[in-house]
Amino acid sequence: MFTVCALYHFTRFEDPAALRDPLMDLCRSQKITGTLLLAHEGINGTVAGPGAGIEAVLTHIRALPGCADLEWKLSTATERPFARMKVRLKKEIVTMGQPDVDPRARVGHYIDPAQWNELIRSPDVAVIDTRNDYEVAIGTFEGAVDPQTDSFREFPAWWEANKDRFHNKRIAMFCTGGIRCEKSTNYLLSQGIEDVYHLKGGILKYLEEIPEEDSTWQGACFVFDGRVSVEHGLREGPHDLCHACRRPILPTDRARPEYEHGVSCHLCIDETSVEDKARFRERQKQIALATARGERHLHADITDED
Repeated sequence: MFTVCALYHFTRFEDPAALRDPLMDLCRSQKITGTLLLAHEGINGTVAGPGAGIEAVLTHIRALPGCADLEWKLSTATERPFARMKVRLKKEIVTMGQPDVDPRARVGHYIDPAQWNELIRSPDVAVIDTRNDYEVAIGTFEGAVDPQTDSFREFPAWWEANKDRFHNKRIAMFCTGGIRCEKSTNYLLSQGIEDVYHLKGGILKYLEEIPEEDSTWQGACFVFDGRVSVEHGLREGPHDLCHACRRPILPTDRARPEYEHGVSCHLCIDETSVEDKARFRERQKQIALATARGERHLHADITDED
């Protein structure tokens, strides 16, 4: 059994590059795998490994400048959800592309999972899912608005085009672990929207704390690791991953005629050319050869959250 830790914190790192190697060395020594992102605005990522190793990494990160109040959530996986460890330097720890957005200055009102259902059932509240379209497709809250965005960086443009829909409404927002709502609520506040709320700890905290019989969550929650999805109680969900388009699919989708492992699924069969599919087949061949040698191919990992 592996401990999975999703974490983030907004703080000011003057020299994030100087933090990279010590963090990478610690993770390797503790047999930790996953991805951590470092930027001037803070740290974000998901890692997995033995419980003692996760605690050592958390102790190290909490000692970094301004990270004493680090947010993290723990769950478990029966198989190692990441093949390798990556510590990356980025411009943003979650990409919104809005240089004036700063969650350290101000964010929306935090709503604990226990109060979330009451809030989103209020008739004057509009609930907005800030995640990507393929995440929303496998699960969301009852009545939530799906912006149908391909990536988080599209959210500001979507809001500008749709803001009149939410006149005289309070806005409640949610995402997987809370980090995207830190930025999106700060953005809405900068646009003059004062009654902005977000789910503290995100969907993961809600699924951990709220019994299934009391839940307003429908479906599964996409996660950016080898489990692909989780359900109530943070138990592992039913989804696989199409390794061509990186979208979640159900095991039954593998029986569909559009499915070819690593090449296409029913969601992406018409999105790639014949040449693309030939390239994907060659990639799968190389992955299979690497697996036969007991190695892990470069392209076998799940993608990072955006």
